[in-house]
This record gives sequence, structure tokens and C-alpha cells, in this order.
Amino acid sequence: MASHGTVQRQSTTTSTSPTLPTTHPHEPKDSTPRVKLEFSLCFPFNIPKTPEAAAARIIRNLSYYRLYYTLFIWIILFIALLPERKLSLIFLIAMTALTCSFLAVMRLVPADSVVLQYKIIDRRLVLALLVIATMVELIVTDAAIHLFVTLACATPVILVYAVFRVRDDLCVEEEASAAGELVPLIKNTEPKLSDSV
Repeated sequence: MASHGTVQRQSTTTSTSPTLPTTHPHEPKDSTPRVKLEFSLCFPFNIPKTPEAAAARIIRNLSYYRLYYTLFIWIILFIALLPERKLSLIFLIAMTALTCSFLAVMRLVPADSVVLQYKIIDRRLVLALLVIATMVELIVTDAAIHLFVTLACATPVILVYAVFRVRDDLCVEEEASAAGELVPLIKNTEPKLSDSV
């Protein structure tokens, strides 16, 4: 605080000692070498290399993101039914509540129970029956055109997304992930001691 607002003059005496190289003020004073890491910036969308890779990616993404795709179609159908088809909308909401209740009950049933152990009730079969029942209800209540237009508009969008979307392991090559390898997201540029031995 004593030198606040004052200008310091340089010394007029000359010294013959060699000048030391100046270091950056924010540079650490530790002389140990630092490990340099390279981070990869990955984009979650990628064009598949072959049609087989595209088909495999569609199947993998449909199984991985099926809930989100279903919600996407449900929201579009809900918005399409909202202005004109009140009865169809009520049936859609009722079937959604029934489906959610079924899934909640299936989560509450322990995995070692008789029901799930002998596969008396298969979750996929019941969900398929609920989807078919919902479609039949929408067709009976004269909302078939809304259903088919929604499916015709949403299905190509979902398929394009499924083809181009790379899953959460963004930096892993598709060939490496197909082989079951785990590739780190950070690359270490310094050689390991085990590499030199």
C-alpha cells in the first residue's frame, strides 16, 4: 500500500551478474514434468460407413432409446388429437395410465417371483397388446387418420435419428465397441514405464 500511485525508478547501478531467464508469473515453480492430456471433442452424430453399420446402429438405438421414441410419437399424437378428438384423447390418456400402472406393478414384483421366473407374464407381449388396443380404440373413435399421419411423420424422423446418432460412448470407435473394447476418453501422450521395459 505504501507504493500506491507512485512510479518506481529502475536502479542506476549496473550489475555484472548474468541475468536469469524470466519465467511466466503463473507458471508453477515445480520442476517435475507434467503429463499432457489430449481431450477428444466428439460429436454425437456420425454417418455410418456401410449399410450394415447403419442397420446395426438402427437396431441398437431403437432398443436403447425406445422410451424416448415412444414419448416422441405420443406427444405428436396428443397434440394432433387435442383440437378435434376429445374422446380419442381420453382413450389415449386412459391407455397410457394403464400402461404406466402395468410397468409400475412389474417393477414392484421381485425378479425371483413365480410370475417372472416362469415367464407367465411377458412384459413385451403385454405392452404390444396395449399398443394394439390403443390403436384399435383410436380407429374406432374415428381418429385413424390422426394416428396414421402421426406415424407417417414421426417414423422417418426417428429412423434418421437412429441412423445418425452415436450412443453415449461418443469417443469409442464403432469397430472397437463392436469388439467389446473399452477405450478411454483421455489419451495420455507420455509413455508408460511398462512400455519401455
